[in-house]
Amino acid sequence: MSLKILLPFRIFAEIRNVKQIIFVTSDGSYGFLPHRLDCVAALVPGIFTYETESGINYLAVDQGVLVKGGLQVIASVRNAIGGADPGKLRETVEKEFLDLDEQEKSIRESMMKMESLLIFSMEKLGRQ
Repeated sequence: MSLKILLPFRIFAEIRNVKQIIFVTSDGSYGFLPHRLDCVAALVPGIFTYETESGINYLAVDQGVLVKGGLQVIASVRNAIGGADPGKLRETVEKEFLDLDEQEKSIRESMMKMESLLIFSMEKLGRQ
């Protein structure tokens, strides 16, 4: 298989002759072998594993989407970090990607409050 990992503004990696891929979704971990049926999966922050002739490789990936068509697999994620030690990558996922999600939730809540106040103020002005 060929594997391409895309970030929002660049190609993170293009790997040829991939023997198998293991990734994480909200429903659990899944794996691909070359002749698996085509599919689409929503990725969650976690460890992305792929095996080539040179060995097993690990990446910490943020949320995204994975598409398999024929022998080509494309993973489009918000962020990815490579490394050899899965334990350290797990820490990276927990510290960077999951914390970022919490920050985004907080920002969204603040934005919703500001929008509500703006709408309330505009309605109040309209009644005067």
